[in-house]
Amino acid sequence: MSKKIENDPASASILVEALPYIKRFHHKKIMIKYGGHAMIDDEAMSFTARDTVLLKYVGMEPIVVHGGGPEITRSMNKMGKQPKFIKGLRVTDEETMEIVKMVLVGKINTNIVSKIGFHGGKGVGVSGKDSELILASKKAPHKILNIVTGEEEEIDLGLVGEISSLNTEIIEMFTDNDHIPVISPIGIDEKGDTLNLNADTVAGEIASEVMAEKLIILTDVPGLLKDPNDPNSLIKKIKIDEVDNLIEKEIITGGMIPKIETCVKAIEGGVKSVHIIDGRVKHSLLLEIFTTRGVGTMITK
Repeated sequence: MSKKIENDPASASILVEALPYIKRFHHKKIMIKYGGHAMIDDEAMSFTARDTVLLKYVGMEPIVVHGGGPEITRSMNKMGKQPKFIKGLRVTDEETMEIVKMVLVGKINTNIVSKIGFHGGKGVGVSGKDSELILASKKAPHKILNIVTGEEEEIDLGLVGEISSLNTEIIEMFTDNDHIPVISPIGIDEKGDTLNLNADTVAGEIASEVMAEKLIILTDVPGLLKDPNDPNSLIKKIKIDEVDNLIEKEIITGGMIPKIETCVKAIEGGVKSVHIIDGRVKHSLLLEIFTTRGVGTMITK
């Protein structure tokens, strides 16, 4: 007796839906910024790494930039050092910089690379210092208002940098040879000193420099929400000329403002679209790229 063949129309339709996107993004660079839950939850990092490898196997060229703020803070606390932030930027003295390098380069980067390898990809760890990938300069002191005196004071952020220039030759070398670069967001200044950089900014700037098709930012929120308290109020798509109005209406607020500003700058720099998605959702990376509906907020020109 012949065995009955089970049909699965749902699975077949998903594959059919994915085909046009696989064709469209073949040999295109996809910049993925690992952040949020994908950084602190081992299972989330594993399935994100697996999805990244899948992108490579269907013909795309994924590039990863990772953050590590919560892990850096935990390590500082273990060492009895109190983190200090000014407008979201970590004040970074020399001792803190050593912790930053230890966590970003020595722990998180190698962990991501090993997970990519476990799932059959060829990951390779890179920091902004390698081949002078990221030349940076020290950020100017922040001016803040002293509520006691009513006068402005300058606060030195220490070894916090901003990008001066990029040399993406090393990234091109790896992607051309079927490797997945995994980049730690630290840079080097003209004196050879290490500077701490914002991971979103690094992802956006490199994405523009290598003419990435997409920049995908993994976070711990569903995307841009009309109501921050209602996860069902997701805004599926916006254009960059709508951003100022959304900020004025306080739909884009707080920590989402610099993230969106990074997205806008990346698009102005040549990236075709930017996606803010929830890294807590299993396979959100694939759902955003390969389905019409997506799962997060897409920002376009």
